[in-house]
Amino acid sequence: MLQLPIVLIGPMGVGKTTIGKKLGRRLGLPFVDTDVIVTNAHGDIPEIFEKEGEPAFRNYEEQALREALEVVQVVATGGGAVLSGTNQRMLENAIVVYLSTSGLHMKSRLENGNRPLLKNGISDWKAIYESRKPLYERLATFEIDTSAAGLGKTMDAICEKLETL
Repeated sequence: MLQLPIVLIGPMGVGKTTIGKKLGRRLGLPFVDTDVIVTNAHGDIPEIFEKEGEPAFRNYEEQALREALEVVQVVATGGGAVLSGTNQRMLENAIVVYLSTSGLHMKSRLENGNRPLLKNGISDWKAIYESRKPLYERLATFEIDTSAAGLGKTMDAICEKLETL
C-alpha cells in the first residue's frame, strides 16, 4: 500500500490533470490539482499573473502543494511548480512521476488555452520546457514518456513502476 502522495510533474499541457484523475481512480486514491487549489482560493490564474505577478502565483502554488501533500493522494502540479526550492524540498517526501514528452503533439493541445507564460505559443513552450527539463529529471522518482503512448499505456507504465517501489 502506498504511504506517500504521488505527484505528477512535467511541462504544461502534457496531461498531468487527465492522467492524475485516472490514476487516482485506478489506485483508489483521491486526486487534487494544485492549480485548482490556487484558483479556488485566489481566483483565475491568468488574472493572478496580470494583477499580482508571477511571484505571487508561485507563492500561492507553494501553499497549494503543501496542502496537497498532507494526504496520500495523486497530485497534479503546474508546470512551473518545480522552480521553487521550497517545492523541491517538499517533493522529497513524495513519489514524483515526471511525465515527459517529445513535444510533437503539444501545439494542438495548447492552441485554445489561456496560459500566461505562452505569449508566443509553441516557441515559448519549447523554451520553457527545455529550461525546466533538468529540474524535472532531477526531482523525479521515475519518468514516463507520454509522447507515443496512449492514455491506457501511460497509465499501465505508471502503475508498473509504482509496483516496483
